[in-house]
This record gives sequence, C-alpha cells and structure tokens, in this order.
Amino acid sequence: MNNLLNPVSIFQQWFKEETSRSKERIPSTCCLSTIGLNGFPNARFVSLKEIRKDQLIITGPTHSLKGQEIKRNPKVAISFWWDGSGRQVRIQGTANELSADLANKYFNERSVDSRLVSVLSKQGKPVEDFEELEAKYKHQLESITSKDISRPDDWGGWTITPIRIEFLTFRDNRMHYRELFTWNGSAWDCSILQP
Repeated sequence: MNNLLNPVSIFQQWFKEETSRSKERIPSTCCLSTIGLNGFPNARFVSLKEIRKDQLIITGPTHSLKGQEIKRNPKVAISFWWDGSGRQVRIQGTANELSADLANKYFNERSVDSRLVSVLSKQGKPVEDFEELEAKYKHQLESITSKDISRPDDWGGWTITPIRIEFLTFRDNRMHYRELFTWNGSAWDCSILQP
C-alpha cells in the first residue's frame, strides 16, 4: 500500500517523531476507551507498545475490567495528545487478543517491578489490606531475579486494527488542520474536516 494513502504509516511517522523529541515522560501514553459492562463509555490511560503489521498493540491483564469489556465488545478507541507538538490522533478499531508468544515477548520486556506487580495483583479488584499487599511485593522483590517471574496466564494484550484514524494539528488561531481516514473495506478514504 502506498504510504501516503496508509494512515497507519503516517501515524508511525508521527509516533517516531514524538518518541524522539517529546518532552513528555511517556509519549506512548494514550487513552483507551471501551464500551463498559454497564453500557457507559469507559476510558483509561495505557501505553502503546508497538505498531506491528498495521496494528497497534497494548498489553495488560485480560481479567481486568478493560479485558472483560474488550472480550464483550471488541470495538475500541485510542486517543493520543502530544502537547509539545500540538498533535492529536484519534483511532477507532477492533481489538483481538494477542497470541501467547507475543504476550510472552511483551511481558519479558517489562521491568522486574512491573512483572512482579502483574503476578501479585489482580488489577482493579478490591483489596482488604493494601499495606499487606505492598509488604508481600517488597518481600518478593528482595528475593527474586527477573528469570523467576513468569507471565501469568491472565496477562496478555490486544492488537487493534484501525477502521478510522483522524489526525489533528493544533493551531493557535484555532484553524486546526484535521485529516480523516476511514477504511471502506478495501482501501482508505481520506477527507479534510473543518476545524
């Protein structure tokens, strides 16, 4: 596909630029929105791990609320805002669970702290004694090496296949430049939106 007509390639270029020059602590941070189990939209910040074969990859516990929501309805949205460059990207797409091999790859790239928390914690579930959980974490951290921490069965991730991507370039005069790409089933349609 011609990269000029492929918005995922445009996004990859923007993302590369942001990760190399961004003053933001984690330029891969994005807002993932799902359709909540209660029917309301639900949004949280996650980290984009990679763009692979025109798909965006995020990771996390599959038992979490986001995991349950994606399993029930795989239609998701991801939004990026990079303040330094005044760029915004809004993406809608369909999420599919990662293969075990890819889940292992991304889990093993995490820090020891992150892996240990993923093993000890059931993300988003109530805890009766947070101090006890924290003490268990500290004790385990002192006595293990990174090789000792295997990926839990309920830790994985998702590939997101975009169907709609909007690029916005912020302008001080509010004449923002907005370019919308929509997948029509065989190619990307492109239109310019009014600010």
